[in-house]
Parts: sequence; C-alpha cells; structure tokens
Amino acid sequence: MKGKSASLLKFQIQNLNCFFGPNQVLKNISIDILPNQILSVIGPAGSGKTSFLRTLNRLNDLFPEFRMDGKIFLDGEDIYRSNYDVVQLRRRVGMVFALPVPLPMSIYENVVYGPRLMGIRDSTRLDKIVENTLKSAFLWDEVKDRLKTSALRLSGGQQQRLCLARVLALDPEVILLDEPCSGLDPISTAKIEEALALLKTKYTIIFVTNNTKQAARIGDRTAFFLMGELIEYGPTEQLFTVPQDKRTNEYITGRFG
Repeated sequence: MKGKSASLLKFQIQNLNCFFGPNQVLKNISIDILPNQILSVIGPAGSGKTSFLRTLNRLNDLFPEFRMDGKIFLDGEDIYRSNYDVVQLRRRVGMVFALPVPLPMSIYENVVYGPRLMGIRDSTRLDKIVENTLKSAFLWDEVKDRLKTSALRLSGGQQQRLCLARVLALDPEVILLDEPCSGLDPISTAKIEEALALLKTKYTIIFVTNNTKQAARIGDRTAFFLMGELIEYGPTEQLFTVPQDKRTNEYITGRFG
C-alpha cells in the first residue's frame, strides 16, 4: 500500500518482530490497515496470526517472556511508547476471542458491565446501550424478552454474539476477532458474518480465521501469514484469484494447512 498517507490509515505496522522467550513468532511484519474495512488474516496453525492480533491492543504484554521491536501506530500514535495509555488502548481496540466467555450474570449485566466501569450510571442510557449493541450483534430479537436471565443459558453462537455486543458497548474504534466462528454452527456463523458486514461502516475490523472461504466472503483485504512471516497482503478478490506468491496459492487451494 505504498503511497498511502499515514492520516488515511487506522494502523501502520513497521518492521514488527515479536518473541516469546527465545522463540520468534513474528518476523519483520510491515502492513498498513485502512479504516472501515474488514481485514481477514489467514494462515495455518502456528503462523503467528493470533500473536499479530494481540500486538494491536498490547495483550501480549501480559506475558512476561514477551518482547517486540518495530513500530505500531494507531491513528499516527505509537502504541508501544512508554507513556501510552494501555487501558484506553484496549477500550479503543476491543477483542472477541475464539471461545466465548460470558460473565456469570444476566445478559443485561454482561453488556453494561464495561459501561458501568467507565462511570455510566443512568439507567435510560444503559438500556439504550444494551438494545443498540445487541441489535448490532444480531442478538436482540432472540433475547429482548429475557435480558434478566443468565447469559450462561445462551447457546454457543448466542454467547459469541453477546461477547461481540459486550465489546461494542465500550464504543471501540477497532474490533479484533480471533477465530470467533471456529466452534459455531453454520447459522450462527452466518449471523456473525452478517453483523460484521454492517459494523464495518463504523468500525475497523481485523478478523483471524482458519476458514479460507470465510475470509474470501467477508474480507475487503486479506493477509496471509506463514511461519511468522507476512507472505502476501492485498485486496481479497485479487489474493484469492491471482495470488502473487506460490505459497499463497498452495494454501488457499488446500495443498497444505
């Protein structure tokens, strides 16, 4: 994406190298991420996809053996500078994990948990946050009459959409999703994909998936990782129809992975 002004980018990653102890998991990654698009990140297990995702809101910092060099800019600001507000970063850059983990409380309380921590107390405003985020996650119609029931009683697909709503309730700018459909049935998967297609008008979405067909369906752009390296990155249609690297073609056609 040469020639793109930094002001037009959501994330700018430059020469990123990441290590867990002696093991290097990401090798010299440079990538520019545009706002209001879905970036699909593909590659076989162990290729560094999740580690890459977690660098974008500094979740890898929670591991004492982690270290990195290179630069990551969010809206032009270096998120790894010593005085950067990491708590604020994780509000701006929310994450949905592969395994949904609803809090052991009601559906309603799950959604308002974050806003309450941010100091929002007005019940009318909280009610609106619950309705709007559950609608955005394509869950409202299924749960609007049982908001006070335990979130643990929801199906796996519903729990995952609740976790998405919980992230949206913090009003982020970027949503990171780490294989959020890996354990879901096709109907639940389709609902999440439909929700993301609408959400990208407001958010930047970075979506890790092992399903190349899913990546092709929803991604505006796709990045292919292999053994910690970024092999290819570009418009999804181009990458899937005329890949520039032989290894990309072999992966998306199922010859390995």
